[in-house]
Amino acid sequence: MAEASYPEDLLYHAEHDWARVDPANPDSATLGITWYAQDALGEVVFFDPPPLGTALTQDEPYAEVESVKAVSDVVAPLSGEIVEVNEALVEDSKAINDDPYGEGWLVKIRLADPSERDALMDAGAYIATLGG
Repeated sequence: MAEASYPEDLLYHAEHDWARVDPANPDSATLGITWYAQDALGEVVFFDPPPLGTALTQDEPYAEVESVKAVSDVVAPLSGEIVEVNEALVEDSKAINDDPYGEGWLVKIRLADPSERDALMDAGAYIATLGG
């Protein structure tokens, strides 16, 4: 499992999800779950992604991850349309635990409303919600 970390270049949602908005392409974002979420889940054994083209709504579940402990909803930190799914995780979801901010990304979306980013937290604010 990865060491606890919360990269500064990400935006964080209270439901332990993250978004990485590429400065070169501010109309798209990569989404995943935080180190805290994967640690709380334990070993992730299954990722059930939505199909390409699925519309996500901020604060609403869009996928499920199953661990040895539980099945949990993944909540969308931003609204948009799924343009890419990390298919490698369907075969082997281990990267969600090993590298939640890199190889363990879940989906990429085209943002519906880039201003929704204002509702998300930076790393310091997110860590504060964890009591850290």
